[in-house]
Amino acid sequence: MADPAPERDTRRALDERALSHLLGRLRRAEGPPWLHGEAARRMAERLPVIRSQPDVVVDWWAGLGASREALAAAYPKARHLAAEPLAAPAPAPAPGWSPRRWSARGPEVVAEASLAAGAAQLVWANMALHWCADPVSLMRAWHRALAVDGFLMFSTFGPGTLEALSALYRREGWPPPFAPFVDMHDLGDMLVEAGFADPVMDQETLTLTWADAPAALAELRALGGNLAPMRFAGLRTPRWRRRLEAAVMQATAGADGRPALRFEIVYGHAFKPAPRARVGPETRVSVDELRTMARTGRSRG
Repeated sequence: MADPAPERDTRRALDERALSHLLGRLRRAEGPPWLHGEAARRMAERLPVIRSQPDVVVDWWAGLGASREALAAAYPKARHLAAEPLAAPAPAPAPGWSPRRWSARGPEVVAEASLAAGAAQLVWANMALHWCADPVSLMRAWHRALAVDGFLMFSTFGPGTLEALSALYRREGWPPPFAPFVDMHDLGDMLVEAGFADPVMDQETLTLTWADAPAALAELRALGGNLAPMRFAGLRTPRWRRRLEAAVMQATAGADGRPALRFEIVYGHAFKPAPRARVGPETRVSVDELRTMARTGRSRG
């Protein structure tokens, strides 16, 4: 019998210590980046292809996702949970409390590790996946949070993001300006590996322009930071910064004199299928899996 294929390494090369600092800075900001809100709006336009109406919606890393209004408009009757790495304590009910007033304050914040398995019919993760060093591990967490036949919708940066900036750094002989992003076809394969079915991936390219190079660089910092392990290790000088600004203008400015950079936004959705027992000389199925198979009417394959 042939040896089983070795498990594929899907981890990304990110500086995880820098990632922790970056996520802390983004969460301390006054609000999520503008581009996150635009991606949420565009992803919400894809919701009509899903006919089922979820009872429970989990907004993964909601503080960065800028999706509250879009999800509330799409599913006003659903219970909305905001999954964060660490959940803040829920505020005490105010005098005159009512369910309507409570829902108006926003979703219930929960720690992602405390989400009950199968709690949601929709897991929504806007612009979170590219901050993950192990995408399949995160996808498995999404899969666990979903009920059978529940669906996942997510968005993330694709490899076409900031290509002009990468080319500029290569020409100057500088280390990379950011860690590479994952191709949407690889993301589809990862979804299947994580247990999802029928993944559908698509993408679009957005071009942003700014008044000048300092404004462009300021927004890039608001969007994140450089997590590439091979990035320049030391501090840069004001002289280098002026050189970077000049290079950005030369490489990206259009006829109107405004610098422009492109961002590839990848969108994906997939379903959580009923568990299937593997047929072999000895087949073991947990009680929970048997109950799920009985509820869904699915036979073992």
